[in-house]
Amino acid sequence: MKVIKRDGRAVDYNREKIQVAIEKANTEVRGRQKATKEEIKEITNYIEELDKKRILVEDIQDLIEQKLMDFKKFELAKKYIVYRYTRALVRKQNTTDESILGLIKNQNKELAEENSNKNAVLASTQRDYIAGEVSKDLTKRMLLPEKITKAHEEGILHFHDADYFLQPIFNCCLINIGDMLDNGTVMNGKLIESPKSFQVACTVTTQIIAAVASNQYGGQSVDLKHLGKYLRKSKEKFKRELENTYKDALPQDVIDSITEKRLKTELSAGVQTIQYQINTLMTTNGQSPFVTLFLNLDEESEYIEENAMIIEEILKQRYQGIKNEKGAYVTPAFPKLIYVLYDHNCLKGGKYDYLTKLAVKCSSKRLYPDYISAKKMRENYEGNVFSPMGCRSFLSPWKDENGKYKFEGRFNQGVVSINLPQIGIVADGDEEKFWKLFDERLELCFEALMCRHYALLGTLSDTSPIHWKYGAVARLKSGEKIDALLKGGYSTLSLGYIGIYEVTKLMKGVSHTSKEGHEFAIKVMNHLREATDRWKKETGLGFALYGTPAESLCYRFAKIDKEKHGEIKDVTDKGYYTNSYHVDVRENIDAFKKLSFESEFQEISSGGAISYIEIPNMRNNLKALEEIVKFIYDNIQYAEFNTKSDYCHVCGFDGEIIINDKNEWECPRMWK
Repeated sequence: MKVIKRDGRAVDYNREKIQVAIEKANTEVRGRQKATKEEIKEITNYIEELDKKRILVEDIQDLIEQKLMDFKKFELAKKYIVYRYTRALVRKQNTTDESILGLIKNQNKELAEENSNKNAVLASTQRDYIAGEVSKDLTKRMLLPEKITKAHEEGILHFHDADYFLQPIFNCCLINIGDMLDNGTVMNGKLIESPKSFQVACTVTTQIIAAVASNQYGGQSVDLKHLGKYLRKSKEKFKRELENTYKDALPQDVIDSITEKRLKTELSAGVQTIQYQINTLMTTNGQSPFVTLFLNLDEESEYIEENAMIIEEILKQRYQGIKNEKGAYVTPAFPKLIYVLYDHNCLKGGKYDYLTKLAVKCSSKRLYPDYISAKKMRENYEGNVFSPMGCRSFLSPWKDENGKYKFEGRFNQGVVSINLPQIGIVADGDEEKFWKLFDERLELCFEALMCRHYALLGTLSDTSPIHWKYGAVARLKSGEKIDALLKGGYSTLSLGYIGIYEVTKLMKGVSHTSKEGHEFAIKVMNHLREATDRWKKETGLGFALYGTPAESLCYRFAKIDKEKHGEIKDVTDKGYYTNSYHVDVRENIDAFKKLSFESEFQEISSGGAISYIEIPNMRNNLKALEEIVKFIYDNIQYAEFNTKSDYCHVCGFDGEIIINDKNEWECPRMWK
C-alpha cells in the first residue's frame, strides 16, 4: 500500500509510524484510557484490511481517530487529535523549504515541468520560482480563507497562479498598442515618442511587450493592424527622400521601384526584429514573453494593403522558423499567431485568399497560426472582432461613456476552475445530490474569485507604470487607484471548468456526444454560464465562463481524484480529464463533426474557448487543411490544428513540440 503525503509524494505504508503516533498520545493519558497493544494492532489491521493500493495520510489519521472513539478511548482520541493538530502547526510554519531546496538542486520535477517556456535550471528563472513558492505558501496559510485553500488542495477547485497572488498584479491583457504607438509611452522613466518608421515601430512594440510581460502574469496580445500605418510612413519617407535627391535624374517609375525595394527590406527587418526580440529577450519572470500576434486583416482599415504585406512577411518568416543553438531551423514557441478569416480571405475566391493559403502552409509545418472566424465571432460578440488575451481568454463586450465598444487596454483579474468530474464521482449517479453539490462548489468558486478582486482593489498606478500610467491599459495619474478599471465589466474574472466529457459519463453513462449525454452536458454548461451571469448582475463585476484553462490542470484534477476514489473506467483510469467541453481524444469523430459539435459549447463559453483538430502528417495534407479552414469560417469561432505526435512519452510533456530541420518531432525538454 502506498501512502500519499501532503506534498503529493507516494511512500510505502509503514505500520510502525501508526504505532509510534498512538504510543506518543498514550503517554499523556492514564489507566483505561491507554490503548493496549492488542487495540493498536487491531487499528493497524483494520487499516491494512481495507486493501487499498493508495491512501491519503489524512485518511489514515481519520481512521485512527474513529477507531479510538469506537474503543471508547475518548481522552486518548483527544490527545491524538491535539498531537495531530500540533504537527499540522509545525508544518504550517514553513512549507517552502523542501520545494525551494529541490528547485535549487534541480530535483523539483513539478516546478521544472510547470511551464514549457521556463528553464528551471537558470538562476533568473529559479529566482522567480523561489518568489513564487513563497507567494504560494503565504497565499495558502494567510491570504486565502481556509476553506478555499482546503478546496484547492482537495481538487474541488483550482486557484490559478497562486505563485503571483501575493503581489497586486493581474492575469492577461490586450495591450492598447495603437494608443501607445500613436501617442507615445514611457519606459524606465524615458519618453518614447511616436515612431516615424516601421522598423522603429516594431522595435518599440517588442520593448512594450517585454515591459508589460514583466509586470503581470499570463499572456498579452497585440493586434498588428496598428502597424500598417507605420509601414506606410516608411514608404512615404523613402519616396520623399528619393524624390528630393533624384527627382531630375531618375524617372518616377524608377523612384517607385527603388521605394518598393527599400520598403520590402524594411518590412523584412521589422518583422525579424519582432520574431527575434521576442524569442531572445527575457522578462523578469525568467521566460520569453507569452505574447500573441493577432493577424487581423480588418476589412475596414485604411491600411489594409500594408497590413496584408505585414501578415505575409510574418507567415513567411514563421514558416522558415528560427535557428537554434546548433544552427538548425526550429519552431519557436512564441509569439503565438492567430489568423482572422473574413469574407475576403476564407478561400472562397476572395482577394486575400493567397494569404490564407500561406497561413495553412505555415500551420502544416509550424502548427501556428490558429484561426478565428470573423463571421462566427461577430455572431457571438455583438458584431465585434478582437483578439483573445494571450491565446485563449476572451473579454466580454464593453462600451465606453460614448457608447463605443472597447477591447484593447482591458485585462483579466484572475481565474478559478471547478472540477466537474469530482462532483459526478461524489454524487454517484444521484442527480439531486449532483445539482446541490454543484451549487455549493460554485459558491466556493465565487468566493475564491472575489478574493482575486479584493486583492487588486486599492492598487496604485505606480505599481506598474507601463500598464496604468503609460497606456498599455490606462493613462492614470501617479498615485491614482485602479479601482474603476476593476468594476463595471471593464476587466473580467474567469470561471474555468474541466471535464464535461467525464462528468457526463459519470452521471449518464454515455459521452456528451450522444443525444442523452449532449442534453445533460448543455444543461451543465448553461448552469455554469447562468452562475457567472448572476454573479455579474449581483456585483457589477465582469464574470465570464472560461472554456480552456491550463492543460496541466486536467492531469492534476485526475490525479487527486484517482488517489481519493481509485480507478474509475473512462474517468480516472486515463490519468487525465478532457479540457473543458472538448471531445475525448479516444472518440472516433472526424474533424468537421468535432468542430460542429464543439461550436455550441464555444458560444456558451464566452470568456474563453478554443477547439483542436488533430491531423496526422500535416505537411502532406494541405488540401485537407484548406478544407477545414473553409469549414472553420462558416461553423466555429476559434480553432487550431494539432498533430498526434505532440506528446512526449519520455517525460509526458504535452505542450509546444519542436520540429527540427529533418522534419522530426523533438521534445524541448529532452532533445539536447
